[in-house]
Amino acid sequence: MLRKTPLAAAIMTVVATPAVVPLYAHAQAAPVSKTGQTVQAEQAAQAAPPVENAALPAVHVSGQAIAPDFQPEKSSVGAKVPTALRDIPQAAVVVPKAVLQSQAATSFSDALRNVPGVTLGAAEGGQIGNNINLRGFSARTDIYLDGFRDRGQYYRDTFDLESIDVLYGPSSLYFGRGSTGGVINQVSKQAELKAHASVSAMVGTSDRYRTTFDINQPLSDTSAVRLNAFGQDLGSTRDVMKSKDYGFAPTVRFGIGTPTEVTLSALIQHNRDQPDYGIPPVNGAPVPVSKGQFYGFVGDRTIQDVQTLSARIQHRFDDNLTLRNETQFSHYGTEATATNAAAVLTGPLGTSTALANGNFTSLPLSSLYVKLQGKDRNINDHSVYNTTDIDYKFNTGFLKHEVIAGIDLSHETYSNQSFTATTPGLPSNTIAIVPLLNPQYTTRPANTQEVATNRAESSANGVGIYANDTVSIGQYWKVVGGLRWDRYEASIKNTINLPSYATQTNYFTSVRGGIIFQPTDWQSYYVSYGTSFNPSLEALTLTNNQQNTPPESNRSYEVGTKWDLLNGGLSVTQSLFNIDKTNARTLQADGSYSLDGDVRVRGYQLGLAGHITNKWQVFGGYTYMDGQVVKALDNTNGKTLANTPRNMITLWTTYDVTPQWTFGGGPVYTSARYAASNDFVQVPAYTRWDAMAAFHQKHYDVQLNVQNLTNKHYYDALIPSDGGRAVPGYGRTFLATLNYRFY
Repeated sequence: MLRKTPLAAAIMTVVATPAVVPLYAHAQAAPVSKTGQTVQAEQAAQAAPPVENAALPAVHVSGQAIAPDFQPEKSSVGAKVPTALRDIPQAAVVVPKAVLQSQAATSFSDALRNVPGVTLGAAEGGQIGNNINLRGFSARTDIYLDGFRDRGQYYRDTFDLESIDVLYGPSSLYFGRGSTGGVINQVSKQAELKAHASVSAMVGTSDRYRTTFDINQPLSDTSAVRLNAFGQDLGSTRDVMKSKDYGFAPTVRFGIGTPTEVTLSALIQHNRDQPDYGIPPVNGAPVPVSKGQFYGFVGDRTIQDVQTLSARIQHRFDDNLTLRNETQFSHYGTEATATNAAAVLTGPLGTSTALANGNFTSLPLSSLYVKLQGKDRNINDHSVYNTTDIDYKFNTGFLKHEVIAGIDLSHETYSNQSFTATTPGLPSNTIAIVPLLNPQYTTRPANTQEVATNRAESSANGVGIYANDTVSIGQYWKVVGGLRWDRYEASIKNTINLPSYATQTNYFTSVRGGIIFQPTDWQSYYVSYGTSFNPSLEALTLTNNQQNTPPESNRSYEVGTKWDLLNGGLSVTQSLFNIDKTNARTLQADGSYSLDGDVRVRGYQLGLAGHITNKWQVFGGYTYMDGQVVKALDNTNGKTLANTPRNMITLWTTYDVTPQWTFGGGPVYTSARYAASNDFVQVPAYTRWDAMAAFHQKHYDVQLNVQNLTNKHYYDALIPSDGGRAVPGYGRTFLATLNYRFY
């Protein structure tokens, strides 16, 4: 079935002919909305036996071509196979490649600005790379690559992505441990049977340079190979910040269109980035310095190497039975020489008084100092995942079933060697004490002494067995129900820190249920319930005294609607949700932890994606989140959940003024939020505006993007430690991109 788009100018003429004339994929038309009669006719046609040598009608399509579509039809999350969004009884957002290209969004973090309910965390403690919060809960280990957990601590890029798919709410049924606020899946580009090749070059202000290429070549009638690559040298409006990265992503597919298909793929990426630990707080807010102010040394850097290899074999026995087996091996290596602004001091000496609790003071800011502390470490992650699943469709009387069942196996290891860096004459793990308002950018003092401290080594083995059944009852109703059993065994060993050794074996049963009502082809209404769990060693790291606590458990209730309006061209989704972590870990007075806490997020979400007219596209959403620490033993009762703004709006729209010219833009709004769940440090609300203009020709496009059009001073990512630090967003940035298509 062709996508329903309101391309009013398109004319479809069906002419009977003895020859078969194909409708090429690049031709788009405006099919008529499905009525009940149309659905019945389609069902009858599908049920009818095939007629040999039957002549099919030729289809002629005319009309102005439209830009790549902002409206996805399926999502890679919500099931183990791509599933129609209307058949997923949870809120889901798919950010397609077309949106990313029109925004010139090249980083994972930039891409996620399109997703309401996502907030960013910066480098924190032993963590680095992309740290994401989803609906108020950390999703650092809930990032996936083609359905496998992508838990490495690195800065992800969009060069090889077809889309980024987000599923909201606890979802351990398909994903095992984690997924309190949801999961984020990166969908890689796949090799295709149609040959194409393109190259892109980007230049921008603040010394930003980037190039990518995408080459796809058929090898036979049923196999193809594809290679995507990128390289970049990026400056920024943040002082001394610099990144130099490159990556390759080859993939080859065999047996395309045959019963048995094999796919081999890889991701090889190298990053050399400047770590940014943000701005310290004073008087309950980030210190009022320029957006370019950086607290660190010019030699700071994070070197990351990623190697991921994947293999998938799929065999389709018939239209009703498919068997799949997938394996992924990943290695992530990180070498970090980093500095953060730690305690704010009342004087320039190591014995000066450190401010606390939001750093409230009546002293002038010019008399304050800040301690620069090293965050040096070497991290190595390895993981091996294997999943085998079966997709079986069958009928029991008038009930139609689609059962997806399988088994997940995993083995993960993690090591983190930390270091302290101390300059003689200063307290331990202190490199320098600098003025708060005007620190000088220098290299680390030559006499700084670095000493290896704790080395943490951990490993985990997981087994998950699951089954989910989607039952169609008549024409209008679907019932979704699933069950999963997990065994997660993990251990950790520290050379200095406590505990010196700890091990856990956790068992957990997750459930998922939903009811979907679809009275017409453009309406879908649902209610759902789901659970998930968080072991203490979920991220293969551990806070002492948590090793004996059972997993936290989460539950979600959600009710929502999914509509395809304007003849199917515009998708509008809405949901009301409630997520409860009913046994959250909480710190007791004696330093031990118990599962006596309660954390809750309630809210509403709205999403838009698609065409308002054949020339006007829109993609965006709004979310309201009431995140609260309902119960805790550490004096945070009633406080707002960290990094959880009450309101978020994201909107991106483009308009084709002529077949050659496209203009677009939109805002991102985030209301005020707290850096930590103690309500001491608050980061103000902001609205950032972006804009674009593009000129299209058959073989090339020229595009101009302006990010942060009004040069707004805002804070992008938050860090709860040291009272609550905040990382300023980039200032106004101009980007010019040339995309050239060879064929």
